[in-house]
Amino acid sequence: MEEKFITPIEPMSFTAIQPITLNGDAQKSTQVKGQEGISTFKGIFEEAIGNVRTTEDTLVKEQYRLATGQIEDPHTVMIASNQAQLAADLLIALRSQALQSYNEIMRISS
Repeated sequence: MEEKFITPIEPMSFTAIQPITLNGDAQKSTQVKGQEGISTFKGIFEEAIGNVRTTEDTLVKEQYRLATGQIEDPHTVMIASNQAQLAADLLIALRSQALQSYNEIMRISS
C-alpha cells in the first residue's frame, strides 16, 4: 500500500450562529420594571463579559497550539482572534450605549 505524504482536504462543517437571547426568551416584548429589569440588564453584561473571557481563552489556547506546532490548520488561530475581537467590540458597544443612555436620562431629569 502506498503511503500518502499529504493529508487530503476534507469538507468542513459550520454551525449556524445563534442569535443572542435575553435569559433564553427573546420573544417577550413586555416592559420590564423593577428588580426584574435590573437582573435582565445585569444578565446582558454578564453574558457579554463571559463571551469575552471564553473567546480570549480559546485564542490563547490556539496561539499556544500554533507556537508549539500542535495545530494542523493555522487558520483557526485567525478565526479565534476575530471572534475574540468581535466579542470585545460588542462589550465596548454595550458599555458605550449604556453610558450614553444614562447621560441622556440624567439630562432629562435636570
